Amino acid sequence: MPSTSTDTSPETPSRSGPRNPIARGWRLLMRHRGELSRFVGVGGTAYVLDVGLFNLLLLGLDWPDWAAKTVATVIATTFAFFGNRHWTWRERLGSSAAHRQYLLYFFFNGIGLLISLACLWANNGLAEVWPQYFDTVLAKNIAANLVGVGLASTFRFYAYRTWVFRRSEHR
Repeated sequence: MPSTSTDTSPETPSRSGPRNPIARGWRLLMRHRGELSRFVGVGGTAYVLDVGLFNLLLLGLDWPDWAAKTVATVIATTFAFFGNRHWTWRERLGSSAAHRQYLLYFFFNGIGLLISLACLWANNGLAEVWPQYFDTVLAKNIAANLVGVGLASTFRFYAYRTWVFRRSEHR
């Protein structure tokens, strides 16, 4: 029997593209690489600000780790909002009111902060069992600033581009 155009065997990609989720993810990444690179640039700068303030407050001023992380994140988030609004997604300003974007941005960053604090909380729980490994400044930095910020950044990129800096519907 001859093959028809509706053949969906694994060797034949569908009209919507390859069935391989890795290939689809790569295509999506390449399509958004400009905004992703700007997001990483703004986020990288905000990350340095966040980590620097966290360590200044934790080590220099002897603040509790959760308070240092919260204050550092709020300040870094404010910086990142303006960078993302005016550079990363500048073409998406449209008619959206800045106050709406600001509120949504901080809402999603609040969730991101909770993700980072959950990682810090988990580290502090582990510090009760293995203090020699987890009750250290290095362990707190890894939990809050590597694992927590990494997970939170993945969530925030999706949330920002989907709900905060949406494309104008008039395009």
